[in-house]
Amino acid sequence: MKESIERVTSPSATLSRYVPSAVRRDPHAREKRIERTRILWEHRRTLLYALVLGGVFSALVAFLLPKSYEATAKLMPPEQSSGGAALLAALANKGGGMLGGFAGELLGVKGSGAVFVEILESRTVADRLIDQFQLAHDYHTTKIEYTRKQLERHTQILEDRKSGVITITVTDRTPNQAAAMAQAYVTELDRLVSQLSTSAARRERIFLEERLKTVKGELDAAATQFSEFASKNTAIDIPAQGRAMVEAAAVLQGQLIAAEAQASGLEKIYTQNNVRVQAMNARVAELRAQLQKLGGGNTTDEIKNENGLYPSIRKLPVLGVTYADLFRRTKIEETVFELLTQQYELAKVQEAKEIPSVRVLDAAVVPTVKTSPHRLVLTLLGTLLITLATGGWILFRKHWGEIDPNDPGRILAEEMAHSVMDTARRLAPASAAVRNAVVRARVRREAGNSSGESEEKADAAGVSHASS
Repeated sequence: MKESIERVTSPSATLSRYVPSAVRRDPHAREKRIERTRILWEHRRTLLYALVLGGVFSALVAFLLPKSYEATAKLMPPEQSSGGAALLAALANKGGGMLGGFAGELLGVKGSGAVFVEILESRTVADRLIDQFQLAHDYHTTKIEYTRKQLERHTQILEDRKSGVITITVTDRTPNQAAAMAQAYVTELDRLVSQLSTSAARRERIFLEERLKTVKGELDAAATQFSEFASKNTAIDIPAQGRAMVEAAAVLQGQLIAAEAQASGLEKIYTQNNVRVQAMNARVAELRAQLQKLGGGNTTDEIKNENGLYPSIRKLPVLGVTYADLFRRTKIEETVFELLTQQYELAKVQEAKEIPSVRVLDAAVVPTVKTSPHRLVLTLLGTLLITLATGGWILFRKHWGEIDPNDPGRILAEEMAHSVMDTARRLAPASAAVRNAVVRARVRREAGNSSGESEEKADAAGVSHASS
């Protein structure tokens, strides 16, 4: 019993418990590691050269890589106005963001923040930014699908589930364009939110806008018809004109009666050849003609009066009916237009209240510090990888040299290497020919463009000379 306890608690038993089983089973593992270390130490100068050259090469690559800048814009969470959104907001405030999100998923309701994110990631916004900033040229893509994927890789849109703040981060090689693209996302979001709003106030505003266009056309037509009628018939104000003409006819009638009385008295005293009698008779005839003209006694007088400054009394009732109808239509259209205009302005105000507003928390500014590449990290990693690759190559060459030349595996590997090298030699002339053909085609195209430009300049010079 005592011996077993000593055997269990002995240092060798305790150490063997923590030593890997593979090491315990392979007694030559330590010798192999020492041998590999000795090989590397013997080629320490080669490793030192690899370390130095790897560091220089990695530094050159790191400094040749283009810089990247990040511009960030942050948006406040949109205000919730609907009942379901208010319920979700209350749940979120009472039980935390997870409860509000769970309730939204359970009820099938998506918050305005998630809708904003979907709009920002939509194809419509991406195409607008691609056209605005000519991203196909910057990303060196030939198809719009590839350009969208590149834009998606350079853009990151996140929504904080707890605070609801939306973060838009755009990466680009130039700081000014990165800030402009981040701001363009905000602008497009605001435009699309206003355009795609489906609120009741928006539908009412659209209806009133269409009705206003229709009523405005009807009002213009009624006003034009009324003005043409009034201008053609000299009907400025039929009721006022009727009163004025009746009063004028009464005055003329009174003057006619007085003139006839005077003429009758003069005829009893003087003969018909007397100047005073003739003058009074002429006055009576003129008053009768004016009274007949004013009243519109017969068709001949009415035809003569068509070119007058006012219609006859007999025509006033007929004109009054049409005048009243046109005037009433014009006033009705004016009243309807005024009421619709007031409702339209109210609907616009209500729509502005119901549309979720895009509130900018942090506007995108031009970055001054690059985000990538991290040159020091890249240089260290490149140096380490090149050094490790050199050490591995040294160990591989040592191991390859120790393999028997008649080993089947070595023979197979050598045959595969020779086959690959022969194939590369055969393809080298073909690749050179293709490369030369591409170069010749490019030179030919540039020469054609230059000749075309010279011909256009010559034609323009000829035209200017001919014109002169």
